[in-house]
Amino acid sequence: MSDSDHPELPEQAVGASPTQISNPRLQEEARRALVWVSVIGFVVLAVYLAQTLLVIFGALVFAAIIDGGTRLLGRVLPIGRTWRAAIVLLFGTLFAAWLVRFAGTQIAEQAAQFPQLVTTELGRLVGMLRDNGVQIGQDEIEGLATQLFTGVGSVTRAIGGVFGGLTTLLLIVIIGIYLAVDPRPYERGLSWMVPEQHRGKLADTLDHMAFSMRRLLAGRLLGMAAEGAFTYIALTLVGVPMAALLALITGILAFIPNIGAIVSGVLMVLVGFSGGTEMGLWTIGIYLAIQNFDGYVLVPMIAKKTVDLAPALVLGFQLVMGVLFGVLGLTFADPMLAMIKVALERRAHRLDNGDAEPAAD
Repeated sequence: MSDSDHPELPEQAVGASPTQISNPRLQEEARRALVWVSVIGFVVLAVYLAQTLLVIFGALVFAAIIDGGTRLLGRVLPIGRTWRAAIVLLFGTLFAAWLVRFAGTQIAEQAAQFPQLVTTELGRLVGMLRDNGVQIGQDEIEGLATQLFTGVGSVTRAIGGVFGGLTTLLLIVIIGIYLAVDPRPYERGLSWMVPEQHRGKLADTLDHMAFSMRRLLAGRLLGMAAEGAFTYIALTLVGVPMAALLALITGILAFIPNIGAIVSGVLMVLVGFSGGTEMGLWTIGIYLAIQNFDGYVLVPMIAKKTVDLAPALVLGFQLVMGVLFGVLGLTFADPMLAMIKVALERRAHRLDNGDAEPAAD
């Protein structure tokens, strides 16, 4: 029977909810508990989406590279930002095409021989260690070499599928291009999510982080190009095989401080000793010369213009990120640590100045 059959029945009030908290102290504690539950929930969600967030951060790194080139081009070419970004992307695409077209064949042939050469040299190293009383199994060394050449497996497993690494790279490039070409909508959206009284502090922190990121990446790219070029020239003069491949590996791994230099140095020395003891010693000398140049000339010059990070801190953070997120975490550990430091420095600066809002430019 519907309510319309009894129009004389008065509408009953719902009344107070049995879950209502009338005690003001309990209400305040409930609000605090809700805040803590929300924070914990966001932390759990961030951990669950850590790989995705890391890809987004990689896109920010790529966008900072494009943005740096766009700003640099704007000093000599007074055209719109979109056009300057397009020119930077065009030159980057042409360079990649040149690398594949002119160096791809040679590097591909060397890359096919590289794993076997490294495995052979590791076998010789095992034999020498055994002759000197060190007990080590050949299977253990070969397993280590196999892991070295399949280290990207953690990334592909995280993203999914055999082509996970390429998918990750493609996502980083596409998102980075969108962020670099027109960053204003994303900046406004981020500011909109922050309370109005804190937007000035957020803008100040983001400006300093973006500036430091551009300088840091510019220095890294310069170091990568210098190390790759010097490695190729020096190895070619000595006659070390696979000089182009070793130079490419050295240049790419120069993006990852400390660990990248160790990995490229081990590979370089192993290939050098494949041509004899004398060539191996020359390779060791080349590696030490390049690393000294990088450590005493390039890095100090770059550090004066960018975020000065303690080497032990960088290495420790790289190890943590590498264990948690594999190659992808190791690659972006250094820029992430730099951004964390900049954010903490800006926070400390505001506290030293009485938490005052930064003056407008």
